[in-house]
Amino acid sequence: MPNPDRIVRLKTVLARTGLSRSTIYRKIAEGTFPAQIKISTSGAWWRESDIDRWVANPAKWRPEGESDEAR
Repeated sequence: MPNPDRIVRLKTVLARTGLSRSTIYRKIAEGTFPAQIKISTSGAWWRESDIDRWVANPAKWRPEGESDEAR
């Protein structure tokens, strides 16, 4: 059975990426960083698999299903 995708908080994202909070939100707006998912009325977290893909290759990261030709 595959492991379920975990969700992680901003603190974990900051530690894993080495980016600042403002840089993460700027990159989300630019489309060069995974967007958070809303899990409650006051909480938004990230899928760990999205952060793993970004950490593995930040320059080539694109949202799943989006190709380089679409940009």
